[in-house]
Amino acid sequence: MTRQGDAHLHQSSDPLRASIIEAADELYYAHGFRAVGMDALRQRSGVSLKRLYTVFPSKEAIVLAVLDYRHQIWVDEIATAMALQDSPRARLLAIYDYLAGWFQSDSFRGCVFINAFGELATESPAVAAKAAAHKRDFRRYMEQLAVEAGFSEELGDQLMLLAEGAQTTAAITGDSSMACKARRAAEALLGAEESMRLQSLT
Repeated sequence: MTRQGDAHLHQSSDPLRASIIEAADELYYAHGFRAVGMDALRQRSGVSLKRLYTVFPSKEAIVLAVLDYRHQIWVDEIATAMALQDSPRARLLAIYDYLAGWFQSDSFRGCVFINAFGELATESPAVAAKAAAHKRDFRRYMEQLAVEAGFSEELGDQLMLLAEGAQTTAAITGDSSMACKARRAAEALLGAEESMRLQSLT
């Protein structure tokens, strides 16, 4: 995942808040949410602990802000990838091309929402809800793309599951080819539904 979301922070009316979020995002994604304490964030951001707690009353508040930031990056970058395609069908498959590029980056550590849920969901209902909302949003997006391309909403669900599985498997195994394999599986699903549609017309 690249850093288009930085533009949103740089345009923020609160540059101090933006600098804290950027520093926290880098630390949490590289080292994990539990492993990074407020002192490490103080050192990375260059903001005193007193100022940190003035802007964010708790670590949970910082985590939630980072997840909002990451969600916006995801939305913007997926939209950019889709805009490059010339057909609804191509847009359905573009998600896997986007993932392929992300998986090959040296900084790839998996989905930050899955990471946050795995580390913090049991102690932070707010983090769990934020992660769930992100996944619901992506599911609705893929369902909408599928319907716009003339496919079933259920197919959108299936394509979303392929993308989610690719993210998790690539992160755990370090195998960046998962995106390409998910794309081939998606193409097979699209072809199968197209064949069923043609058969129903004969």
